[in-house]
Amino acid sequence: RVYEIIISIFNLGNFMRVVSLVPSLTQTLFDLGLTTDEVVGRTPWCIHPKDKVEQVMIVGGTKTPNLNKIRNLEPDLIVMDKEENPLEIYQTLQNEGFTIFVSKVESPRDVPKMLRELGKACGRDSAGEQLALLCEDSLSQIHSTTRRLRTVPLIWYEPLMAVSPKKYAGAILSEVGFDVIDTHPGSNGYPEVSIDDFVKHEIELILLTSEPHEFTLEEGHGIAANIVKAGGKAPTVKLIDGEDLTWFGSRTAPALARLLEFHTLLDGTN
Repeated sequence: RVYEIIISIFNLGNFMRVVSLVPSLTQTLFDLGLTTDEVVGRTPWCIHPKDKVEQVMIVGGTKTPNLNKIRNLEPDLIVMDKEENPLEIYQTLQNEGFTIFVSKVESPRDVPKMLRELGKACGRDSAGEQLALLCEDSLSQIHSTTRRLRTVPLIWYEPLMAVSPKKYAGAILSEVGFDVIDTHPGSNGYPEVSIDDFVKHEIELILLTSEPHEFTLEEGHGIAANIVKAGGKAPTVKLIDGEDLTWFGSRTAPALARLLEFHTLLDGTN
């Protein structure tokens, strides 16, 4: 009986139950040192690290989580994102008394602070500090202040949709030196774009992301051909890893390094 009480106290003091509704932060939680005993709920799009997330229960999607599954898991902490998850889901869970961590990241510059706060929220202060320092170091390695290559990153094909520099995906590209064009400043940050927009803004580079739509070079070359037909100059078309653009958190530091190298190579060939 004494042994059972000791074990119970040990578990209470060292383990917490976390449900994550944000794919990039699920990966970050594991990188902070949490185990599959602690991360107990996730979305189907929480796919990294594969060997660990396969052991974690799916509680529904980022937009449509199953609230009963979340309740039944009795989490100590629910991890959400202001843009990724619906406000009404947050309000419902908050009103029921759950502790919720909400990230609000619009730029790589916001990530170190978020990492420290998330580390503290899940009892991994030291690990959060280390990840934050890594991110700050990666940001400090970027010395160029001149943005080159007038760029539109495309995220959807039919209709064509882009991401603006006001959103994280556009901001991380801006950070490493791309001149990400805000084709529709009054939009929600994910505007529909037309062939005329590419001509009007003299776009030099089209980046085709792998998510949410997995673009092909054939699709990109078709867009470029239509730009030429409309009287514009043929832009360079390149595929890019969508996770490097959207998976903020522990992935931000290595993503910055990869994107900086990518920009350097492209800038040298134009």
